[in-house]
Amino acid sequence: MKKLTMLIVATIFTVILSACSMESPFLQNEEGSTGKDTLKIGFSISTLNNPFFVTLSEGAKANATELGSEIVIVDAQDDASKQASDVEDLIQQGVDLILINPVDSAAVGSAVQSANSAGIPVITVDRSADHGEVVSHIASDNVAGGALAGDYLLELAGEGAKVAMLEGVAGSSAARDRGDGFLSAVEGKVDLVSSLTANFDRGEGLTVMENMLQANPEIKAVFAQNDEMALGALEAIKASGKDIIVIGFDATDDALAKIKEGKMAASVAQKPEEIGKAAIETAVNYLNGETVQEFVPVDLELVKQ
Repeated sequence: MKKLTMLIVATIFTVILSACSMESPFLQNEEGSTGKDTLKIGFSISTLNNPFFVTLSEGAKANATELGSEIVIVDAQDDASKQASDVEDLIQQGVDLILINPVDSAAVGSAVQSANSAGIPVITVDRSADHGEVVSHIASDNVAGGALAGDYLLELAGEGAKVAMLEGVAGSSAARDRGDGFLSAVEGKVDLVSSLTANFDRGEGLTVMENMLQANPEIKAVFAQNDEMALGALEAIKASGKDIIVIGFDATDDALAKIKEGKMAASVAQKPEEIGKAAIETAVNYLNGETVQEFVPVDLELVKQ
């Protein structure tokens, strides 16, 4: 009887050891790899109603396919609340990593923290998060880009010129950084008569520019923090019959066409496809246990007439 009892205990102990040694397909091993054949990456993007982010998402999808990973892209539609809900859905789907292109850098913090609590790593793309832990940030240097635009506007308009700025989504790091860079280049050298938010939107860019021109008819140059707002501003300027310098940011196809036609002075090229590709490459490298940079910069340049 005693031998039988010892045999049963030994059998149970062996079963427990075997169960403990089985590796969960959803947990990272000691080297940092998920141990899964196909990595599943979630991507919460601020809006797909903007050509820049469409190109960025296409770059991400193409590189995910090339690297043999699955990608799930969700569109926040420029709604911070929807983005928070989208990230929760990605967490419930059990993705291995979440890429986030924030609508609002401050508001997205709670979503990042939710992913942190679930043990899912986060990488921010193009815009940063003010709160929560991220393993890397993939973006152009928006401050440097804003300064590029400011230097060129100053060169074209001259010191003392009355200028205006169309700002992006309030609270987004891109709007904040591009504005800071622009102001660092022109502060004290031009007369900034108006700086208003148009939420990175073409329609709002048109309306806000109309209001600016009514209040300040002597505006000589405008810096728009993205091309969509710049293109809206061009429509308002055209209707006013004025000749005003317009510089945008992103170098989208529509903006490049206007530059070629001589209707728009310049745009800062961010290379969104390269940002999307770099985001996926960084995600895959991290999930495979490799060390990644905290900030992965993507080159930018000024495209002008």
